[in-house]
Amino acid sequence: MLNKWRKALTSTHNSPGIFAQCGLTPQQFLAGYWQKKPLLIPQAFPAFNPLLDADDIAGLACEELAESRLITGSYPEHDWKIRYGPFSERDFSRLPENNWTLLVQDVEKHYPPLSGLMRAFDFIPRWRIDDLMVSVAGPGGSVGPHVDQYDVFLLQAAGSRTWQIAEHFNEALLPDCDLNVLQSFESEQEWALNAGDMLYLPPGIAHHGTAVGPGMTWSIGMRAPSAADLYQAFSEWAAEQPDDGGRYRDPDLAVTERDGEISAQALTQLREFFQSSGTANPAFVTFLGEFLSSYRLAHQPAPPDITYSPDRLASALRRDAVLRQNPWSRLLWLQDIDGALLFAAGSSFCCSVSLAESICDPQRLGKLGPGLERSESELICKLLNLGHLFIEQL
Repeated sequence: MLNKWRKALTSTHNSPGIFAQCGLTPQQFLAGYWQKKPLLIPQAFPAFNPLLDADDIAGLACEELAESRLITGSYPEHDWKIRYGPFSERDFSRLPENNWTLLVQDVEKHYPPLSGLMRAFDFIPRWRIDDLMVSVAGPGGSVGPHVDQYDVFLLQAAGSRTWQIAEHFNEALLPDCDLNVLQSFESEQEWALNAGDMLYLPPGIAHHGTAVGPGMTWSIGMRAPSAADLYQAFSEWAAEQPDDGGRYRDPDLAVTERDGEISAQALTQLREFFQSSGTANPAFVTFLGEFLSSYRLAHQPAPPDITYSPDRLASALRRDAVLRQNPWSRLLWLQDIDGALLFAAGSSFCCSVSLAESICDPQRLGKLGPGLERSESELICKLLNLGHLFIEQL
């Protein structure tokens, strides 16, 4: 089954592109729609075969490491109830016939061959892509009208779902509800999506999806850190630095004229200090890379059972083994004056641009052989021993 998934999803990635039926290129989509307006993409994945069915997703929702939710209710009745996994077969046997939805996050990490589907979105920077959330629903299944603060591609994988959206709406949320459901909602546009159809929604658009019958929707969500996320992470990072991020100085201090006043000069100097200790700090780019490579990761990669050395790595590669990315580790890189900084789930490493590109590109990574330079082998061994990479024997 693993090889079947890999073959099928590779062919999907090599398709003309998800915007082919719209007559758009990825560049035109980004210029005209990305974070600007919704777009219905009919047959983004023609003759789409999800390969995973409702039973597969339900089985995953029973696993301890899976993040899953079970929601019942409908709009406008607002009889919402939410439960969190892991679930059991008994939980699913007690579901009503209608108005239920099972949501499972990070499905592409639990089923690594689905990375082929995610590569269809490679025109978007890797650090902006969050995960594949799968929604399995019975007739009438919904999570209520709501608003997301991130971009999302809603791919209908099986069955049919009606989507209603509104760009102008009352932002009031339903009180005393564990879901962020809008108290009222009036649709401005409506579409019925069938298998292979996809809807793109930018942030801030109210939307309400309802399953017409039993079906499955795949949500490819984007990540967008808030200012609070960045400030909190940076303060924690700065606190761990040897100099605590630097200290405020005022060598040109003037005599205080009024008790208790924070002078305009002090405010200016504090603003400048805050900026210089942050974005103007040469180490700020390292912080950003480490933060973005770990932001919203549900789990940290686990180290292997054995320790790899350059010799053991070369021996494995000579036996036709290939290097693979751990789906739970996010690999990013940026170019600096000395080469590249490679980031893996919050850790940073120095290497060449060529090696950084190879490690972050699954196809190039799989082609690395035993003829690596010593420094390259040592870095790859570090990544293997930390669990960011693994070796697959073909």
